Amino acid sequence: MENFPAVITADDVAATDHSPQELWQAIGEGVEEQLARSGAVLLRGFDLADAQDFDALIEATRWPSFTYAESLSNAVRVNVTERVFTANEAPPDVAIHLHHEMAQTPIYPSRLLFFCEFAPGEGGATPICRSDLLHAKIAAELPEFAEKCQRLGLRYTNIMPGSDDAASGQGRSWASTLSVTTRAEAEAKLKVLGYEWGWGDDREGEEPSLRVTTSAMPAVRVLEDGTISFFNQLIAAWIGWADTPEGEPDKVTFGDGSAIDADDMAHVIALSEEVTADCAWQQGDVAILDNYRVMHGRRPFRGKRRVLASLIGAA
Repeated sequence: MENFPAVITADDVAATDHSPQELWQAIGEGVEEQLARSGAVLLRGFDLADAQDFDALIEATRWPSFTYAESLSNAVRVNVTERVFTANEAPPDVAIHLHHEMAQTPIYPSRLLFFCEFAPGEGGATPICRSDLLHAKIAAELPEFAEKCQRLGLRYTNIMPGSDDAASGQGRSWASTLSVTTRAEAEAKLKVLGYEWGWGDDREGEEPSLRVTTSAMPAVRVLEDGTISFFNQLIAAWIGWADTPEGEPDKVTFGDGSAIDADDMAHVIALSEEVTADCAWQQGDVAILDNYRVMHGRRPFRGKRRVLASLIGAA
């Protein structure tokens, strides 16, 4: 794929000593054009040093903020500013597989921004995948699977721990995920969401885990240009989520509860690799993704790596 992600460097801008606000004035229109075209833009070589610079750049966009606290994200993260947080606290050897941010929930951001504060010594790239191109390939090679995705959607089952588990890419506790403090509050929130649930065994001094199964979530999304995006968390859930206990629902099914064929999924995963590029980080890089058009993940890494993130709500 050509120009994926699109890259804007300091050499493309007349002056290189812009403040974050002046920088956005210089490049904002070009970023919007590239996002509409390919869904991913990498900013490289600008004088952005830390979370405060990143926060100032986000403020300059005037895009609506979507906070981690209000989200239903199941990833453990740590806020650095109100708008900026760590991308994921999972250990370096844990791969985070391709997904659209929070597409397994009814509440998700429209755009994502990532900032590389410290580049990894080895590995640690962020794979990004063109989901509109992926859906076209799936529709051509697996038409029955594509039709079921569009007609039925997907249901996800996830086990939320009683307390944050930073060793897991999906380790955010149920209290934090649901923004509640008691089991009764959690159940009231789940009823509003239309989820099914079940509590794990009580252990002295510990909160129980919580198994939740969503209602049918869309598996595709029609974009503004009329193309269809493979908008879901299917690949990440299929490969990376922990299996639910025997006798419990599968971690991901079609929206009617029917099973997904493993051979179809192997084919989908192979096709996704054909439209995926690695964003290999350099210190100070900013990546901006259209969450409706582009999936992302994280490669395992060695050495120090600190990538910060921010979410943007729907306009």
